[in-house]
Amino acid sequence: MTLRVPIGYVEGKAAQAAAEARESFWAFRKNLRYGTMLWGWWVELVAVVLQQFYQDFVAGRRPRLALMAPPQHGKSLTSIDFIAWISGKNPDIKTIFASYSAELGERTNRDLQRIFQSERYKRIFPLTRIGGIGTGWQCNNELIEFVGRRGSFRNTTVEGQITGMELHLGVIDDPVKGSAEAHSRVIRDRTWNWFVDDFCTRFAANGALLVIMTRWHLDDLLGRFIERIPGVRVLRFPAICERDDNYRRAGEPLFPELKPLDFLLDQQKLLTEGSWQALYQQSPIIIGGGIFPIEKLKALPMFDRSRILKSVRYFDKGGTDSGGAFTAGVLMHALKDKTYVIEHVVRGQWSALEREEKIKFWAERDRANSRPGAYEVGVEQEPGSGGKESAENTIRNLRGFKVFADKVTGSKEVRAEPFAAQVQGGNVSMVAGIWQADLLDEMQSFPNGKYRDQVDACSGAFNRLVSGPTYNLFGGAFD
Repeated sequence: MTLRVPIGYVEGKAAQAAAEARESFWAFRKNLRYGTMLWGWWVELVAVVLQQFYQDFVAGRRPRLALMAPPQHGKSLTSIDFIAWISGKNPDIKTIFASYSAELGERTNRDLQRIFQSERYKRIFPLTRIGGIGTGWQCNNELIEFVGRRGSFRNTTVEGQITGMELHLGVIDDPVKGSAEAHSRVIRDRTWNWFVDDFCTRFAANGALLVIMTRWHLDDLLGRFIERIPGVRVLRFPAICERDDNYRRAGEPLFPELKPLDFLLDQQKLLTEGSWQALYQQSPIIIGGGIFPIEKLKALPMFDRSRILKSVRYFDKGGTDSGGAFTAGVLMHALKDKTYVIEHVVRGQWSALEREEKIKFWAERDRANSRPGAYEVGVEQEPGSGGKESAENTIRNLRGFKVFADKVTGSKEVRAEPFAAQVQGGNVSMVAGIWQADLLDEMQSFPNGKYRDQVDACSGAFNRLVSGPTYNLFGGAFD
């Protein structure tokens, strides 16, 4: 016996599904992609987060969201579906999509056109229609306009012209092509300048920003943006879980339905540690060579100060304020687990008076945040009477601090070797900060680069932490 399902019942279920898809991005994705893609907890979680992002957007909260996930895990497809969903909910929204290549933008444009013209989409959002011949609204490989509405979708490239365009939702998907571009300071600066001067100035008062990218470099677009704008929500999804969380245990893959663990482990064998961490683990690092293997240095987004055993702020003093040597002050901690953390670096080309004021300012700030008796200030004493006099002046300026003068001997390379060995062993981390770019660039070129002041200050701080008092100009610290 064959059961016949009434037509009205089928139509009613379809109408109910369409109504749910209009209200829920997760329901929209399941409806739109039914039978064509794999599903997992990660896909649903991202949909829920983007739903909240949209709600914050319409509430005028100006949300900023960064999504970092491994390649081929569906993050770009998710962004395409999200643009389609919010365009259906409000065809007056103007979206600008930017990426490193015109090809990626045009592909996103074509995918959206196919979605807008699909029967499934029309059932969900019957009133959202795109332009074309005879409509009076444009639809090409760079612009999609919605018939009878003010909204649009425009795709461009990073550094592309967007002058005169209004922007409600900004989506940036991979602003740089890969590792080589990310490690070019010139390209990073150009990308940032375009983002600040062109892209951000197009935003409406309550605009929203969604960034999807691989963190090749600590000093990338997202790194700079997070430093300057508080409240950016960052979703980082490593391919292989690093520690137990609410969704998986350490060692488990992110999306086993799509990329199982054995596949990921094979990929890891093919890549350098730096590339694996950047592409698959979403850990912002720098790849370098020479004495400092920069790929071993990782940024700590958060730092537990209860782990600190002792701390040193070490100053390598420059002698001029007009384009010559820099003064660098490195705050480094020895931790209870026998690892080391660089928390902060201050650096500048200052006059003698301004330099001493800066040294005292940072010493006072450090001491206020340190455990009593666990903090020292060090200053490098260069050879000769001039170096001795300069160190004496600094120590007098720091009366009341536990301070020492470090009478250095040997080359900077030799002094750096103990610290470099710990970097090579993966025992040194850094607290995330805007100062990292200059430090890592200097480490990458050490000892052949133009400047070596920050590395020298790192070496001095580290050597003091591991060896304790070895030399003091006045035979003891001022108390």
